[in-house]
Amino acid sequence: MVRVGVVLLPQERWARARARWLRAEELGFDHAWTYDHLAWRDLADEPWFATVPLLAAAAAVTERIGLGTWVASPNFRHPVPFAKDVMGLDDVSGGRFVLGVGAGGEGWDAGVLGPAPTRGVRTRRFAEFLEVLDALLTQPVTDHAGEFYEAHAARMIPGTIARPRPPFVVAANGPRAMALAARYGQGWATYGPVPDDDVAADLAQESWWEGLARMVEGFDEIAAGRTVGRWLNLDGAPRFSLTSAALAVEGVERAAALGFGDVVVHWPRPSGVYGGDERELERFAAELPRLRTLEPAPR
Repeated sequence: MVRVGVVLLPQERWARARARWLRAEELGFDHAWTYDHLAWRDLADEPWFATVPLLAAAAAVTERIGLGTWVASPNFRHPVPFAKDVMGLDDVSGGRFVLGVGAGGEGWDAGVLGPAPTRGVRTRRFAEFLEVLDALLTQPVTDHAGEFYEAHAARMIPGTIARPRPPFVVAANGPRAMALAARYGQGWATYGPVPDDDVAADLAQESWWEGLARMVEGFDEIAAGRTVGRWLNLDGAPRFSLTSAALAVEGVERAAALGFGDVVVHWPRPSGVYGGDERELERFAAELPRLRTLEPAPR
């Protein structure tokens, strides 16, 4: 079965955002996500709310839909207090929380608390971040002394509802991060290859799918038979998935053929990044029952 999720950017006050999160559940999406940034790219000077309280509020008003971060990173988080946040979100949601987590990009978040780390440092930090988070969320007391983090008798009581902990969906595009996804993740998440802006739109779209297929083959080799789910951010492609419902449906079908069991799209914004018509989201949602009958290609 293929499951489909939707990302809602944290840009609206809860008085308005509440209806949208409820609508995501009503439309039948399997999971709903928000970004975990302090600000983001071209939207840095627009309204942008904190991730954890937003997801806690969404968890309190929804009943069925999975909820998660797409994705959290060590750019501004320490694993000890963040593990407490994860435990809280797991509790409020009744075990529905999924931790999407990545190494952190090179954008605004990377340097807001100090000099941005190099790529190599970022990868080592991410490995330790995952190690400590995994330990914190699977045992009541944790001690750790590493290159980037320390934990001294860090307590996680009563622990999470999800056992042994909430699922980790680890974002990874390169081989080192993919190895971490295979080791710690219940899921591997990707936005696919970086699109080539110099290629015509239709050719760029096909080139993206071809590059994604190569990435899947690479992850298959790294995972070496481990059971790790595949999660695709469909909006990593050159064309926004909800330009039309038909394009989004095609994307889910192609993702399933590559072995992805979970696919994520973005709620259309009025303009700019992810700009589109919400009526296309509604039309796409009407196709979800059929899309769930798809079986991801075995890997």
